[in-house]
Amino acid sequence: MIPKIQNFLEESVCLYPNEIAVVFGEERCTFSDINKQSDSLAKYFQSIGVDRGDRIVLQLGNALETVISFWAVLKIGAIVIPIGTELKPNKIAYILNDSGAIVLITNEDIAIQNKELLNKSKLKKVIIPNKSIRLEEGLFVDFKTVLNKTEKQIVSSGLISIDLAAIIYTSGSTGEPKGVMLTHQNMIVATNSLNSYLGYNKTDKILCALPLSFDYGLYQMIMSISVGATLVLEKESTWPIFLLKKIEKERATILPAVPTMIMLLFEQSKKHEFDLTSIRSVTNTGAALTGSNINMIKNIFPKAQIFSMYGLTECKRCTYLPPEDVENKPDSVGIAIPNTELWLVDSDDNKIATPNTIGQLVIRGATVMQGYWNKPMKTSEKLRPGKYPSEKVLYTGDYCAIDKDGYLYFKGRMDHMINSRGIKVSPKEVEDFIGSIKEVNAVLVTGVPHKDYGEALFAFIVLNPNESITEKEIVTHCSSNLENYKVPEYIQIIESIPKTPNGKFNAIVLKERALKIIEEANNTISI
Repeated sequence: MIPKIQNFLEESVCLYPNEIAVVFGEERCTFSDINKQSDSLAKYFQSIGVDRGDRIVLQLGNALETVISFWAVLKIGAIVIPIGTELKPNKIAYILNDSGAIVLITNEDIAIQNKELLNKSKLKKVIIPNKSIRLEEGLFVDFKTVLNKTEKQIVSSGLISIDLAAIIYTSGSTGEPKGVMLTHQNMIVATNSLNSYLGYNKTDKILCALPLSFDYGLYQMIMSISVGATLVLEKESTWPIFLLKKIEKERATILPAVPTMIMLLFEQSKKHEFDLTSIRSVTNTGAALTGSNINMIKNIFPKAQIFSMYGLTECKRCTYLPPEDVENKPDSVGIAIPNTELWLVDSDDNKIATPNTIGQLVIRGATVMQGYWNKPMKTSEKLRPGKYPSEKVLYTGDYCAIDKDGYLYFKGRMDHMINSRGIKVSPKEVEDFIGSIKEVNAVLVTGVPHKDYGEALFAFIVLNPNESITEKEIVTHCSSNLENYKVPEYIQIIESIPKTPNGKFNAIVLKERALKIIEEANNTISI
């Protein structure tokens, strides 16, 4: 049998046909339900001329239709492109044009807001759950209606494992979005590697409130299907109190989370009593867990193993910190995931052998992307010659260090390093220190222009509830423990740090705020 991602669904349908695959609100779908409905949608795709290698964009958010559509696209050898519902018209237009997509599956509000754009696109169909008369027939069709449009069988596409399965567009916050190309082989290897150390199994209930357009969320769905587990799917915007209630009601066993989610759940758990003992594992990626985050998890979910992980869309996952090492190496993002190699190189591309020396992280393995869609120059910057002829390895653009035991420590993005007083400073290192101050809940450090230093550090800080500390007191802590060039020149205590749709701190928004504060002398806080 040729390895294809849809094999995961086929196998689970054979083994657990009537078991619950997805819970979404009050709806419960078995593996057979998902398989039958995705078959019907796949037949419709082929009836309108969708062929192997064609691109289909999914912009539905966390919904049953997203799950069904994902498997339907793969069944006909097409390429799935999940994107966020929060995208502005210019980003939607860019992705549709760049990918050459011929089908879009989205909700009615998005379709109406972008109707003119969609009518001018090269799309054959826009498929909409619960389409009303506000959108005429022709280009726009109803999701449930198309499931019953054809009785034909799915025609074999001739798909092989090195065909593309997905294009996942990066956020593009610093420029045009880049489409990360992933083959069936890439995604199968990543799924099997993740399952091997996370240990998901058919008895698990995985609570996913992470966007399915975000690869961390998408893989929760793929992994749950692959082992016959139940995916308890929640909308991305669900309030923390409802997540806690859902854990208790469904007896969820796995919680994938990002640090911002952990903070919100912790605050709610202090106000209400829930039985959360069913959670056996909390996983994290997207942003590193701090010591404070780890303590919050232990407080909320005392029986849970904690998996701190690190990765990039370009290779899915790089490392994980085994739960038994969380106490001894809380600042580490761990060791290479199974079936992956990693090392560091210096600015001259020499492999670094000395422990605790900062260099660029390089990843080698079958999870590494094929490149960026339509961007050969950007691809050549990231994928460079590897160990064997014609092999490519991923130059991540991340500064890291490896300790004497082989554990990795993330230090910052190469393009986010701040040149303070002629010395490169990792914002992550300063954030980690300030975050260790007991009064501090969260921190983000960015760089701003400085007439004497080139760049200066600007720290935005959120305090823990009922805690009090002044900006000058924070500077005193920093001055006593950090080199002078790592001490923030500017500090502002704020109520909350803005988030991206994926739950990460929105560094771009705060960068703009910092620049504005510097420009407006009456609002400037100079230390």
